[in-house]
Amino acid sequence: MEEKLEKLKNIVEKELSCSAHDLEHSKRVYNTCLKLSKNENVDLNILKAAALLHDIARIEEDNDQTGKTDHAVLGAKKAEIILKELEFSKEEIEKIKHCILSHRFRSNEKPETKEAQILFDADKLDSCGALSIARGFIWVGRNNAKIYTDNLNIDEYIKDNLGGDIKGRIKDKTKHSVQIEHETKIKNLENKFYTQKAKEIYKERMVFCDSFLERLEKEIKGDA
Repeated sequence: MEEKLEKLKNIVEKELSCSAHDLEHSKRVYNTCLKLSKNENVDLNILKAAALLHDIARIEEDNDQTGKTDHAVLGAKKAEIILKELEFSKEEIEKIKHCILSHRFRSNEKPETKEAQILFDADKLDSCGALSIARGFIWVGRNNAKIYTDNLNIDEYIKDNLGGDIKGRIKDKTKHSVQIEHETKIKNLENKFYTQKAKEIYKERMVFCDSFLERLEKEIKGDA
């Protein structure tokens, strides 16, 4: 199995080039999955493979200007092809596909297995705290978006740019910002985690994130 996982790492590294969702992100999610899985009854081989492959179709989604591509759905299909070539069993492939299909926040697919729940939690934690800020500004630069949104009316923004749904697809990425991502997604993760450990880590990371954004607003307004 270790040989198969090493091959998966090489495949993922070649597939991903977006620096917010590159191999380093997958590695962090992989390591967080291992941390969250301690004392849990899980199949580590399923979890490890799913963690490596969960964003395998992210580039296709990011480059699709129509907004129709869902990297979780496409990723599950791509993963199936890869896993078959590496001779994973049919049962293993189906379990890994479920993890990939249900890992994203903006999805109606719910993680039903412990492996899928841990992957969901680990992936969400990688968008919290200092990582939220770091990855957020990478996204801002890549999409010509905003450092800060002045006079933000979050309800109007959700209606105009998220299709009226807080989990909706971003229509115009140039109108988005780290601040908006914090308000529409990061702050709403509190009750979404499945594992107790993830809930504890989230609370700690949010203290830093809130503090940073408060400081950013003061500096932009010239109050600090």
